[in-house]
Amino acid sequence: MTAAPARVPQKTQKAQKARKAEAAPATRWGVARTVLRLHRAALIVWGLAVLGLTGWLVWLTEVTADETRAKQEACNLAGLHVCDTNVGLLGYSAPMDGIATLAAHSFIVVAAFAGGALIGRELENGTARLAWSQGITPARWLTAKLACTALAVTVGVTVLVLVFRWAWEPNRVLIGTDWMGDSVFALLGPAAVAYALCALALGTLTALLLRRTLPALAVSAALTWLLSLILVHARASLWPALTRTSATEYVYSPHRAWDLSQGALVHGSPAPQVNHWACNSTAGERQRCLDDLGVTGYYATYHPRSHFWPLHLVETGILLAVAAAAVAVSFRLLRHRTA
Repeated sequence: MTAAPARVPQKTQKAQKARKAEAAPATRWGVARTVLRLHRAALIVWGLAVLGLTGWLVWLTEVTADETRAKQEACNLAGLHVCDTNVGLLGYSAPMDGIATLAAHSFIVVAAFAGGALIGRELENGTARLAWSQGITPARWLTAKLACTALAVTVGVTVLVLVFRWAWEPNRVLIGTDWMGDSVFALLGPAAVAYALCALALGTLTALLLRRTLPALAVSAALTWLLSLILVHARASLWPALTRTSATEYVYSPHRAWDLSQGALVHGSPAPQVNHWACNSTAGERQRCLDDLGVTGYYATYHPRSHFWPLHLVETGILLAVAAAAVAVSFRLLRHRTA
């Protein structure tokens, strides 16, 4: 007769379950700590970049802005006609535009990092498979990579967005670029964060497809840059624009509006290519000239300042949708290759 298996006491079973429950969070946090330790150099560089741009914005706002206003007042009192260009635009606007360009296009660096050092290098060197052989599943490995990087990127870009908004709005009169400028538009809201997260997702997917460091780095940066160009080109179409018309007078868009098209109406249809400005003779000759051209009125198509948030949020939604799709495909591809 075979002996019956020894029955584990109930207290021992509860103790084993408790130890497993305590060990699970430690394992998850251990993977995150490993990712942060492995990429601590990139994290330090990113933190210093955010800190440097933030400090530059604070200096421009608290020191340079007041100096620029004083110089403009002195220039105006002297009766010069180039005060805004030489003092305001060059002294304050140019640095602000430079910061906006650097911060808004930081997503290209994020894409290159994701495709190269974060994912591509570990797949190429075999360190990813080594990690998977140590009890870390591929899905958990990729989740830790994406979560840690997304957290650092989101915090850094959010800080830049908040500080830039704080510095930009009170000193609008000193800045030549308005809200519809490419870099300023992205950095005035959550679209900047969405660009960075989308770049992270596309860089990860590219690295999983190519599994080589340098090709993945280059393709990731080029792909996200191309996506940004497409969105910038289509930005004006993301929300319906307004059109004003008049049968007798020229039509202009409101102050701080984004001008899209302006010109004459030929038989009731917009015709911006018609040179109605050439009809500048006497009233009778001007009317005959306009009649010969078929001009029946004037129009202006534009986005008012109030359209900023609809345009901005639609673009943000598109970027987040692309990022979610890229992440889903990345996990599916990883699961297929490591089955």
